[in-house]
Amino acid sequence: MRGKCSPFMVMPPCEANKLDIVFNYGIFNFSQPHFIYRFAKGETDYMLAAYRYSDYVIEYQMRGSSVTEQVLDLSHEEAMRIWNALQKNYEPQNRTYRYNFFFDNCATRPIRLIEENVTGNVSYRWTPPKKTFREMINYCTRNHPWLTFGCDLALGSPTDRLATAHEMMFLPEYMKEAVSTARIVDEEGNVRPLVKDTVILPSDADEELNHVWMTPLLCAFIVCVMTLSLTACEYHGKFYCKWFDGLLFTLAGLAGCILFFLSFLSEHPCTCPNWNLLWLHPLQLCVLPLTLVKKGRKAVFYYHFINFAAVMVILLGWKFIPQQMNNAVIPLIITLGSRSASCLFRVFQQEKQLK
Repeated sequence: MRGKCSPFMVMPPCEANKLDIVFNYGIFNFSQPHFIYRFAKGETDYMLAAYRYSDYVIEYQMRGSSVTEQVLDLSHEEAMRIWNALQKNYEPQNRTYRYNFFFDNCATRPIRLIEENVTGNVSYRWTPPKKTFREMINYCTRNHPWLTFGCDLALGSPTDRLATAHEMMFLPEYMKEAVSTARIVDEEGNVRPLVKDTVILPSDADEELNHVWMTPLLCAFIVCVMTLSLTACEYHGKFYCKWFDGLLFTLAGLAGCILFFLSFLSEHPCTCPNWNLLWLHPLQLCVLPLTLVKKGRKAVFYYHFINFAAVMVILLGWKFIPQQMNNAVIPLIITLGSRSASCLFRVFQQEKQLK
């Protein structure tokens, strides 16, 4: 089974060949050894594939996607250079490359190929509104709130810098807009449009929208309310649910391990530094074993003191943190902070009774 993303279609310069080929830089193979681990680590090796244009169009139309064909205004020599470059890239030793979502993907490769093989320079007249990488990712995932939440957790503060107009072309939609107004300027100053014609092949299928009512924010709010209610019941009933704290902080610790891995061990771009590690980190796993051991009670107290301080720093300095965090993390932060505050209060009450 193979995955795909935005392709680059080129028609060979010799019409007598009767060839109409799609070159797709967005192919990856799920059957590779240790695929899931390699994907999580960022060792995603994509490859260039070539297949008939008719097969490509049918597949996209069946899934409900329209196809925009931009015909480039190339000379015979330029078309030959691009065709030869594609053939060179398609050789077995060259077709695989290390994929980078922001800076070297299936949209940036075709752009680079064109820029390197036209006579002159490609001048982009496209002036889009300034956007950060995170804003562009969130727009793409706007109909999938859980995917947006996951991306916001995994991507660190470098994602919040403004992208240049050229960097924005890592998204196929922006690449299409930029190319549509681009010009080729040769050494003599002659100017011609890069795209001479645009054809849109619509699809009869309707694109399905993902309507999710159980959003991350709603789920986080429910967890927060349940935790605060339990904490209030503990206070009035003079009891303590160790199992709840054990489960809560264990889940937070496991999630923190994933963030730690993505931030410091993976090759994914823009994942480090990640300010979510202030409240979601592997050390949360220490709470359960320390709670079960009598000699660990003092260590648990100090841990909850530090955790509560970190939570308060995040909440009070929310607007000053150099990273845009998903709003759904606020109830989750309050959830963890309330349990740490409850532990501290319980210890103070015990010491007061002993005095």
